[in-house]
Amino acid sequence: MKKLIDLLGKLEYECVQGSVDTEVESIIYDSRKVCEKCLFICIEGANFDGHAYAKEVAEKASVLVVSKEVEGLEDYDVTVIKVENTRYAMAFISASYFDNPAEKLKVIGVTGTKGKTTTAYLVKSILENAGYKVGLIGTIEVIIGDEHISAVNTTPESYVLQAYFAKMVEAGLEAVVMEVSSQGLMLHRSQGFVFDFGIFTNLEPDHIGPNEHESFEDYMRCKSMLFRQCKVGIVNCDDKHWEQVVQGHTCVLERFGMGEQADIRAEGLELMRRGDVLGSKFLVKGLMEFEAEIATPGRFSVYNALTAIAICRHFNVKEDAVRKALLEAKVKGRIEPVKVSDEFTLLIDYAHNAMSLESLLSTLKEYKPHRLVCLFGCGGNRSKLRRYEMGEISGKLADLTIITSDNPRFEEPQDIIEDIKLGMAKTAGKYVEICDRKEAIRYAIEHGEAGDIVVLAGKGHEDYQEIKGVKYPMDERILIAEVLAELKET
Repeated sequence: MKKLIDLLGKLEYECVQGSVDTEVESIIYDSRKVCEKCLFICIEGANFDGHAYAKEVAEKASVLVVSKEVEGLEDYDVTVIKVENTRYAMAFISASYFDNPAEKLKVIGVTGTKGKTTTAYLVKSILENAGYKVGLIGTIEVIIGDEHISAVNTTPESYVLQAYFAKMVEAGLEAVVMEVSSQGLMLHRSQGFVFDFGIFTNLEPDHIGPNEHESFEDYMRCKSMLFRQCKVGIVNCDDKHWEQVVQGHTCVLERFGMGEQADIRAEGLELMRRGDVLGSKFLVKGLMEFEAEIATPGRFSVYNALTAIAICRHFNVKEDAVRKALLEAKVKGRIEPVKVSDEFTLLIDYAHNAMSLESLLSTLKEYKPHRLVCLFGCGGNRSKLRRYEMGEISGKLADLTIITSDNPRFEEPQDIIEDIKLGMAKTAGKYVEICDRKEAIRYAIEHGEAGDIVVLAGKGHEDYQEIKGVKYPMDERILIAEVLAELKET
């Protein structure tokens, strides 16, 4: 049981009705879950507004938190608290409800267009190699000790986030590394506490469209919020947008990259290929100095490694622990090798926008494959521009593109493929179209040639395909295993 006045301690508010001495048993923001003596927060979403259920909720709840006037509440024995923004208020109320667990952890937040997931796992791997107990919150999953929870959002709702922090404290964890999405920042999910470290990986246009960001400027503005909510900011100073992203920052800044201005930098980058493992080695210079090697390909993997190194320096991690962790860290669906042949390499990657696909394919071309084969589709109910751009990029960089289905959602898969082909048409790239993803994977495996690098892009860690509002089980690793078994039989 919590006193309302204690939950509101860090907020500006107006008590419109009732008393702030009211006691609260639980925090609820879903009207279907309202119970006696709860505090209900009226959240405004893209397709709903909790204020519409205020009077219905008032029959049970002890407290309503609103951001606009709701008529008729005076007829109910309920305390009404008015705030400027209910999502912002929910973050602080939730933190207070769970006794501010983030203050008992070292919290590391990673933001950027790409690299968030890989960086988060790298940091976790390095710190654990050094003996720290570390939790993770990200796109793929939430990890609390031995418990793995499938993720719904990259950055969970603030109440859920605070509940995870509380479980981590209870489990005896010392630190948590989390991905911080632009949506999470925009919707105040990561408010209510201060990050010990904020990381910026890179920035290119993404998540711009209906129910996301209205413009690239808005997307960048939301990313920049992290650097007014952290103690130390660690940024990629090779990215052309980094100075705009940290404009108005309130944190101490450190820079990483491959140029002389970086506080921690990589020099002497060499690409390596051992069997189906593509990797890199380089020298770390600046605030730390040692040789490093990673079992993932290309420059962007080196940037991810530099980010992790820059963070772990603050935890006094020894160089040997860093080197060991960089070699061992694996991330599901991020340039993940899957053994299908001794003749060619097959990789699974989450690249699902123009920037990430261009970076991935450019990197893989540097390993001089016999052919670079790219299999991908695009998600439905998202910007068509992404389809045109991805089609054009694959047409330019891949020797063969296999166009297939991704998550069509409420669109027809073939309509999405036609949009991708419009981008392909700007190039001389060869392509085949196979709408069924399993059949497309079968084609890629059956037609693989010695020395090829084949990449299945877009799905990555996802184990479902979303069609007409239903998520059907579909894991590319399982599809590959099925194809190999069927080919063996025939």
